[in-house]
Formats: sequence, structure tokens, C-alpha cells
Amino acid sequence: MIEIFNQYASIIVFIHVLSAIVWVGGMIAIRLTVHPSLQSIESPQIKLGTTLEIMKRLLNMVIPMIIALIITALLLAIGEGLKETELYPIVLLKEGIWTVMTIIFIVIYIKRYQAEKLFNQRDFTEAKEKVKLIPNLLLPINISLGLVALYLGVVLRGF
Repeated sequence: MIEIFNQYASIIVFIHVLSAIVWVGGMIAIRLTVHPSLQSIESPQIKLGTTLEIMKRLLNMVIPMIIALIITALLLAIGEGLKETELYPIVLLKEGIWTVMTIIFIVIYIKRYQAEKLFNQRDFTEAKEKVKLIPNLLLPINISLGLVALYLGVVLRGF
């Protein structure tokens, strides 16, 4: 695996960073620009339907990014031999953060899916209830964790 890393280190780092940027940047864009803009839609059903569609597109885009992050993180940790360095606790912390973020992502994915089913059954009140924690709690937590993880990645790279 070290040989693979040495041969493709730049590509592995690029994919790793790009995946993190797409995931964290997508959440920031949704929370800070799209979500506030959706609040100007007067029809609750149109607002909720649009919110569910936007979330679906983001979540489906993020799934391959999470997979890429996991694979490239393993390649980076092994390829750079970080387990034998004083930086290894940072690697573990970063892995822990991305794990918590992935669990929150799964919760968001499930809540959005449940809300969509309720929305399709025309149960708008329950559908809205399913997603209300996403923009107000879950996305802000994941954004904060993602920014910390990105910073730790910079620390690990020695910049």
C-alpha cells in the first residue's frame, strides 16, 4: 500500500481534499445561502418539496465523497507512516470527527427519506417535523466538525 501511495500521492491528496471540500462546502452553501433563500417561498408545500429535492441532490452527491474520504484517509495514514509519529493522535481525532460526521450524515439521509415519504403521502406537517432539525442543528454541527477536520488536515500536512 505504501508503494501505491508513493506512486500516486498527489492524486490521493487531491481526491481527499476535494472530497472534504465538496462535503463541507456543500453543507455551508446549503445552510448559508440556499436555506435562507427557501424561506422566501410562501407556499409551505412548495418550500418543503423544494427543500427535500435540494437535500436529496446534495446527499446523493456526498455519498461518493464520503467513500473517497475513507479510502484516501487510509492511504494517507498508511502511506505517510503516521502511526509511528507524534501526529498519530491527530490522525485518530480526525478519523473520529469524520466518523461522527458520517453518522450525522446517515441520520440526515434517513430523516430526509422519511420526510419525502410523508410528503408524497401529503402529510406535510409530519414531513416538516422530520426535517426541522437538519438546518437548525445537524448541518451546523457537521459544518463545525468539518471545518475542524479540514484544519487538522492542514496541520497533518505540515503547513
